[in-house]
Amino acid sequence: MANDEPCPVFFLSDSTGITAETLGSTLLSQFPTLEFDRTTIPFILNVDQAQSVVDQIDGLVERGQKPIVFSTAVTSDIRHTLGTCKATLIDLLGTYLGELEETLGTQASNEPGRAHGLGNAARYQSRMTAVEYAMEHDDGQSLRALEKAQLILVAPSRCGKTPTTMYLALQHGIFAANFPLVDEDFEREGLPKPLRPFVDKCFGLTTNPLRLSQVRTQRREGSPYASLRQCGFELRSAERLYASHGIPFLNSASMSVEEMSAMILQQMHLKR
Repeated sequence: MANDEPCPVFFLSDSTGITAETLGSTLLSQFPTLEFDRTTIPFILNVDQAQSVVDQIDGLVERGQKPIVFSTAVTSDIRHTLGTCKATLIDLLGTYLGELEETLGTQASNEPGRAHGLGNAARYQSRMTAVEYAMEHDDGQSLRALEKAQLILVAPSRCGKTPTTMYLALQHGIFAANFPLVDEDFEREGLPKPLRPFVDKCFGLTTNPLRLSQVRTQRREGSPYASLRQCGFELRSAERLYASHGIPFLNSASMSVEEMSAMILQQMHLKR
């Protein structure tokens, strides 16, 4: 394989493949100068399917490539078959199941899909209810049952409120609302009236003016809304408002949704 060719990477699973993608991509992120050609193959449900995947990967090896394989298969015969491939294989679950079985004094279930399935119906329903709440309370469109919110994200438009509240709801079951700050709020220089009883639940987001202008330009090119001047004004005003009301905040300019969510959970002392 030529040095300038992306390295083939496979994420294999007998379930959704989400865990393989997440853990494998976390490891690959430590090699930022390299390029990877990623393929996810979920729902490998029997040995024949596993062998077909092995043949596909071995074909790349025979052509001189060096694939990397991340597997989260838990079914023993499927895991064994995948383990025969000629590529570098990293078994993200099987490596540790034996140690856990010994420590816990019981056998693993070896049932695929436990991490992302309906194994815990109550937790699953809680997350779905949180998602519905986040959708209803997106961008301040509803003030109903705002007292039920565990978190209210406050920020000027396009600072990352919606994806963050949706992630917190879907991933952690957090009841999260978000509320936009607009020109009228900055003119009054006070917290919007609907938020005043819930200041202790508020968390602010900010970004840098250039980044905000670029994002807004994609939505309304050439508008005052997207101008660098307007973006700078709104961000400065928002940060003054946060400071005057003791609202914690963070800059979303160079942070992923996952990073922002983790920091918000920690700073607001919210249980995952």
